[in-house]
Amino acid sequence: VFVLMMLLGLGMRLAQGTWIDISPDLFYMIMTAHGAGMVGVTALASSAVMWFFLRKYVRLSTAIFATNYVLFLIGAVLILGAVFYGGYAGAWTFLYPLPVESQGTWSTASAITFMLGYLSIGVGFLLFYLDTMRAVIRVYGNLGRALGLQWLFGGEIDMSHPKTVVASTMVMITNSIGTLAGAIALVMSIINAYNPAWVPDALIIKNFIYLFGHMFINATIYMAVIAVYELLPRYSGRYWSISRPFLWAWAISTVMVLTVYPHHMLMDYVMPHWMLVMGQIVSYTSGIPVFVITAYGALTNVHRSGMRWRMPARLLLLSMFGWSAGIVPAIIDGTIRVNEVMHNTMWVPGHFHFYILLGVLPMCFALMFHVINSLASEPQNRLSRRLAFGAYLFGGLAFVMMFLAEGRVSVPRRYAVHLPEWVSYDQWASVAAVVVIVAMLVFTVQIIGGLLKSGDDANTAHIAG
Repeated sequence: VFVLMMLLGLGMRLAQGTWIDISPDLFYMIMTAHGAGMVGVTALASSAVMWFFLRKYVRLSTAIFATNYVLFLIGAVLILGAVFYGGYAGAWTFLYPLPVESQGTWSTASAITFMLGYLSIGVGFLLFYLDTMRAVIRVYGNLGRALGLQWLFGGEIDMSHPKTVVASTMVMITNSIGTLAGAIALVMSIINAYNPAWVPDALIIKNFIYLFGHMFINATIYMAVIAVYELLPRYSGRYWSISRPFLWAWAISTVMVLTVYPHHMLMDYVMPHWMLVMGQIVSYTSGIPVFVITAYGALTNVHRSGMRWRMPARLLLLSMFGWSAGIVPAIIDGTIRVNEVMHNTMWVPGHFHFYILLGVLPMCFALMFHVINSLASEPQNRLSRRLAFGAYLFGGLAFVMMFLAEGRVSVPRRYAVHLPEWVSYDQWASVAAVVVIVAMLVFTVQIIGGLLKSGDDANTAHIAG
């Protein structure tokens, strides 16, 4: 699915670069499917990372995990049907009242189908988080103790307290709230679509949508980073101990990621002033605590460790770079004076492509390669993997830099047709995208091949341990 979504993205860049001809209607359908598909599958993959490691410490329900997967597939079918059969092209944000105000471009039924698809995925994730809450509370008594709040101001920290449990608890608290807000917005929008006489408050529903959207995509990296905590010490051969700064970082981030979303509303003058001020201030600091403590811990864990740089270790260190560099454009854009000029330009997709492509996805791939290495009879470190890694790194960097370069010269985002002055950026981005996709295809063949080759005699208990 990652490869397919990248191919859709490549199609848009080729069209903007005038190398292929796509009608604007089809362009926005592709943009909608690409956005919804990439956000959704990234969340599904990172939640699998969280589930894979969290089950070492608490008893999770496999039935709920499977239910989330089935509801996700149902939602994906509804979304793809609404887009490519029903013509829905209102972007993944489903911003009210656009879904039902298409001026005849798509039907209300298509908009409702799209939102029902989102709702199915949201219900699955809510069940997933409720199950993780249940399991964590059963072992640790409450979510506060699982988060380590009892050690923030003193006391002897239990050094065996898992970092995975701390990170997972932060995610289940914040993303359950965000996903619930999105579900409420979806239900309100669906009711309005069936009964236009009932008109929801536009400001409230927009707040719910952006609380959901910002929280949902940010949670992907907070779930996927668990792979860094769990896997990097295995490759460095060093213990990565828990600490009071680590607990403070995750506790502070629990509050910050819930309160930072108003930076998406800086142009909405009717917003309460204090919320805009809060969004501005928290924008500068929300990404710092967990990232700094994780990046510092990762670097000190591998420094002079003498580790062999196998594929999972390379990917994990790449993810630290992608995360750190990817949040810089976001912090810049969070400044009001910059936001007025830059927010509706290619600068913004530059920032989130940066930290998803080079941050979140390498964390997920690291677990996949770790699994197939564990299944193999002898460690795998083939030349093809090293070449694919290099292609992914340099292709990904070139790709996101074209977005940022376009943002610097104020190329608008979400334009199907670009002016001649912008086309060269699109063409270079297309070339870089092809390099990334080739690397992804190599990853895909190696991962699936590794699972098929060794799956029959795999000892999953050994892998998880």
